Amino acid sequence: MKTASITAAAAVLALALTACGGGAGSTTVDGGTFTLVSAGDPGSLDPHFTALSVTIQADRFLYDTLVNIDPGGNMVAGLAEKWEGDTTTAKYTLRKGITCSDGTPLTASQVADNINFVSDPANGSASLGLYVMPGATATGDDAAGTVTVTSPTPDSFLVRDIGGLFIVCGKGMADRGLLKQGADGTGMFTLTEAVAGDHYTLTRRKDYAWGPGDWKTDTRGLPDTVVIRVVGNEITAANLLASRQVNAATVLGPDQQRLRGMGLTALDIESPFGELWFNQRAGMPGADVAVRRALTQALDLGQLGQVLTSGTGRAPKSLLAPGLGPCGGDTISGLLPASDPAAAKSALDSAGWVAGPDGVRAKEGKPLALTFYYPSTLGSTMQAAAELVQQRWSAVGAQVTVKGMTDTETMQVLTQGGWDAAFVPLGVFLPSQLVPFFSGSGGNNFAAVQNPAYDAAVQQAAALAGADGCGKWGEAEQALVRELNVVPFVNSVRPTFVQGATLETSQGSITPSSIRMLG
Repeated sequence: MKTASITAAAAVLALALTACGGGAGSTTVDGGTFTLVSAGDPGSLDPHFTALSVTIQADRFLYDTLVNIDPGGNMVAGLAEKWEGDTTTAKYTLRKGITCSDGTPLTASQVADNINFVSDPANGSASLGLYVMPGATATGDDAAGTVTVTSPTPDSFLVRDIGGLFIVCGKGMADRGLLKQGADGTGMFTLTEAVAGDHYTLTRRKDYAWGPGDWKTDTRGLPDTVVIRVVGNEITAANLLASRQVNAATVLGPDQQRLRGMGLTALDIESPFGELWFNQRAGMPGADVAVRRALTQALDLGQLGQVLTSGTGRAPKSLLAPGLGPCGGDTISGLLPASDPAAAKSALDSAGWVAGPDGVRAKEGKPLALTFYYPSTLGSTMQAAAELVQQRWSAVGAQVTVKGMTDTETMQVLTQGGWDAAFVPLGVFLPSQLVPFFSGSGGNNFAAVQNPAYDAAVQQAAALAGADGCGKWGEAEQALVRELNVVPFVNSVRPTFVQGATLETSQGSITPSSIRMLG
């Protein structure tokens, strides 16, 4: 698709807070293998054509960004040692001595090429609108080691957004086919083996000297090898943790209680999880806000959240990951309709969906037949929650078919439009990163949302730098929730279990340079 797991167009982007794991009395040891469980296959590893959380995690080992974000949400050095800018211009000064995985120097011109590639809509990059605004131009001064960016569209968080783009080196930019099951980057690791659907083996670069912030080259405890194991079954992942065959995995279901009881370190991460989307393309039932409201009223969102998170979830206050960006506030409370099946039936009647003798509703001879998708890689509770939706909507006269989709299938399903409603957890950190999912045609706007009030508030917010625009960004979010362009009903508190190592997370995934092996 053109964007993140969210973002296959739907990004099922996972978000995370800082955390560590290990054991009492453990000591740091150099080298060894760190094994990480991935719930889905990353698919193509090209960092400019994905928004899938599993792919982004893999790419963080292979590619660096101009600016890093620390666990507290603050910008720290990455490929750039310093930066400056406003809503339309940004300038980055590169660190000295950065090399690509093939040993060639990284130049400012190569960085500029990345930005210009993504900014061209003809290239269809998933990072367009998320990190780089359409039409932005970048120039690199190789002698000075500076990259200057100008954006025709104001962006409140321009320096941070551009700074978050994965930077591909020259060979990969010249031949993107190399990046699908390979890599050409400046990250701490290189890809040495890729077996789709099974595992990906990464080897640490011993010449890597430009880690985030004040990272030191003589850091102890780094693994020599990282293995990303693709394990779609959560019970299997839990068993691998229990038998100490892997170092880290996220477990959402009931097995987490067993793992906690074994004394494994659990890193609790709160992130958007329960988000209901309707396909709002012309001619689809969800294009009518009255239908969206009726179908939402037919549900008990509190109960749905309990099922989806096994009772461990929290009510969301925003569409953003909590606590990781400059904007806070409650943009959801009081805006979602309460559970009222009787009102739902009445609203469907008024919208022209009349119940027949068999109870099935139809309009102009067409039944209210809904295909509901859910991400099958996010735990067994997703299916249970989807079946509860099916039950509730069937009770008000809809014919509902429930289908699971893997991370890679998500991109295809949502962009092709053959769906009526879906659970799509969209995890972003900045309000500006929501924009491509709720405006424009095609690409990341997989639900075909059209909300003039949102667009107007975004235009006003984007002209204000940083946190100064948070009030307007909040108004924009509220416009989406009022029109039920998305229905956010629960955040997950997702435990990632770690043993045999310590680590930190930021921006939704493990920070490679933070991993320390324990012996």
